Amino acid sequence: MKNLDYGIIGNCRTAALVSKEGSIDWCCLPNFNSSSILARILDTERGGFFGISPEGDYSITQRYFDRTNILLTGFQHNENRFEVIDFMPRYKTELGYYHTPPEIIRYVRHVSGKPRARFIYRPKLYYAQHDTQSVIEEDYIKSFTVAGKYESIYLYSDINLATILNEEEVVIDKHCFFLLSYNQKLIKLNCDRIHLEFERTKVYWLNWMESTRRFKKYNEEIGRSALVLKLLSYHKSGAILASITTSLPEIPGANRNWDYRFCWIRDASMIISTLTALGHYNSARRFLNFITDVIPYKDEKMQVMYGIHGEKRLIERELPWLSGYEGSRPVRIGNAAYLQKQNDIYGVLIDLFYQYFKLFKHTLSNSEEIWTIVRSLIKTVKNNWMKPDTGIWEFRTQKRHFTFSKMLSWVAIDRGVKIAKLLGNQKLETEWLPTRDAIKKNILKRGWNPAINAFTQYYDSSNMDAANLLMQFYGFISADDPKYISTVERIQQELCFDGLMYRYRNSDDFGEPKTSFTICTFWMIKSLYIIGKEKEAEDMFATVLGYANHLGLFSEGIDFVTKRLVGNFPQGYSHLALIDTAITLSGVEIDEENELIHELGSYPHEH
Repeated sequence: MKNLDYGIIGNCRTAALVSKEGSIDWCCLPNFNSSSILARILDTERGGFFGISPEGDYSITQRYFDRTNILLTGFQHNENRFEVIDFMPRYKTELGYYHTPPEIIRYVRHVSGKPRARFIYRPKLYYAQHDTQSVIEEDYIKSFTVAGKYESIYLYSDINLATILNEEEVVIDKHCFFLLSYNQKLIKLNCDRIHLEFERTKVYWLNWMESTRRFKKYNEEIGRSALVLKLLSYHKSGAILASITTSLPEIPGANRNWDYRFCWIRDASMIISTLTALGHYNSARRFLNFITDVIPYKDEKMQVMYGIHGEKRLIERELPWLSGYEGSRPVRIGNAAYLQKQNDIYGVLIDLFYQYFKLFKHTLSNSEEIWTIVRSLIKTVKNNWMKPDTGIWEFRTQKRHFTFSKMLSWVAIDRGVKIAKLLGNQKLETEWLPTRDAIKKNILKRGWNPAINAFTQYYDSSNMDAANLLMQFYGFISADDPKYISTVERIQQELCFDGLMYRYRNSDDFGEPKTSFTICTFWMIKSLYIIGKEKEAEDMFATVLGYANHLGLFSEGIDFVTKRLVGNFPQGYSHLALIDTAITLSGVEIDEENELIHELGSYPHEH
């Protein structure tokens, strides 16, 4: 069984996965949500890839250039050495706009000797539904579909193009390059130009990381996770993706396979809260603009998720011609979860709006629009909080009174009250308080099970749910409250196995869960730390960090037994929770509004 030993490269327009052997096995062009041009990760025979096959017994190493999203794969056999630098260009031009072309650059640098390698270029456009033909035209290789929907891409190189197409051996005795683009290039390409793109992109990422807040511990892990979250942001609209992949299964060989190339309001709001805590306010502003564009004013029909351009219809369909990751069928694109009703999303979003008002109260150009949205969402919560929903984990056929959804409804009203107070609107502040108090009273009565001394997954049940660990983080209950402490201990007892966490253990639409959920493991670590079990939390955190892949990346889940990564990759949810947990364990307190309020000890910050 193979681990998800991939690196991610991207430019906030699209992204690609590069294996530890240097093969690009997943890429969609021109945007994150476009059809794939390389998809070997979903079908080893048919999916398409861009690989490197060195001649001889080469040792291969891989790392990121420090504090960047530029990947270096090194090949060495005795004195024969070369490097492949993979990246997608991203930098600010002299005119002030961001240069983010839909293209991959593979900069091959000769180090020593005369290494030999074949470059295996086998694109398969439009999810490999039909054959892709590649021909040499002028100074590029054009690849295009021969049936079905028409798509085309262009490969430029200073290596002989026929040599590339014929997969012939190349002697690497000087620097050379490949540029894979969705568009034809209007400029003449050479190694000097490629090197310039490399340096400009490297400087962009170094500058971005320079403005990232630093802490007493875990800065390397926080930094890599922050870089992942940045790559999941779509620059054109401000949307934040859950992941860049589709149909990487929760359980290899099974059918829990979903398309995560969309913007879930809950996930994205949590990611933006994390980036804001790290000092990246521009991402917050762009997401704010995205939200004000997609959420209907004075209307209750807010979706749980949207497309990266704000699309509302995300029709789910299957691609039966693809065999799936390790035979995990079906492969899906689109996601039917957009039709679900999840009452928790309002609380996460209004909590984010509250942070915005605190940060940008006097500079928000669209503050009146946001205030209108807040009032509309509060109205929706008041009308719907007592109704069942599908919950944070998106049960497809089960609607219940989920305790976490009720708690986030309380958060929605609570933050609405605080926003009204910030804006000096005493009328609405007073008007909303009774609903907030009524929700809390209802949760304490129905969500608390005195027989097991814990808050349960849904009302009048005995099932545990890791989401309830967030009750303290959102300020619903204090860390020293006996009810919270006993809930944490009960959840750990029932949902923790060998240091990893289930989301829940009870059966869902597909049976009983069999793999851990990484974000829940990080939630548990943080919960243990804040209730006073600091040593246990730190030991558990160190162990889980060791389950990351060779580049420090996490997917959605981790197999309990093998500890291999499973699920869509890399996962924004996992990396935001890693950051949040690392900040807490590094000695920083974060209040229920995700604001850094007290730093233990003195140490410099870099902005």
